[in-house]
Amino acid sequence: MSWTRGPLTALTVCVLLLTGSVGCDSGDAPERRGESSGAPTAAVGRLLDKTDREGRRYREVEDKGAPGVGIEVEPDTHAGWDVRLTVDDFRFSPADARAKAVPGRGYALLFVDGRAVASLRAPGHHLPAGYLPHGTHHVTARLYADDDTVWAVDGEPVESTADVTASGAEPSTTAGHALSAPGTHLRTEGRGSPDRGGEAS
Repeated sequence: MSWTRGPLTALTVCVLLLTGSVGCDSGDAPERRGESSGAPTAAVGRLLDKTDREGRRYREVEDKGAPGVGIEVEPDTHAGWDVRLTVDDFRFSPADARAKAVPGRGYALLFVDGRAVASLRAPGHHLPAGYLPHGTHHVTARLYADDDTVWAVDGEPVESTADVTASGAEPSTTAGHALSAPGTHLRTEGRGSPDRGGEAS
């Protein structure tokens, strides 16, 4: 009788696979299910219909444990500007990272007055003097996953903005309301962006 049990079992498995009652799972399955059905997934979040100006979709994650970013911009000794990011629950990925959303990983885009000027894979960056001519400017750091989606909390991008005033003789920064402390997820909501909702790009 054992010779009939083996083929019968194999036939049952084949029928279940053909009818879709049983499927195989992979490591990427939770993310794919969440993105196709709109159901939230724990760590990588869910994709929203909302996008930035370049068409990159927002990736909504829970506030608890979500990435956070703060920004400081200071004049250097050569009339340029030193930008320093502080991040919380976030790690910068190397440039050759796989284009896949991984919880709390990715890169930052740096915007000056709503225009993208640099992609950052580390917390420090130098802006030459020409990027901030005379006047007040908004310098924004926004966090992205490695698949180019925007990390978001409550429908708003995870970003921080510093207001920088450059004069002919002595540049200064005024970023008190725009710096985010570790553990917070500041969205400027238009204070440092052309559009409400933080759409600096």
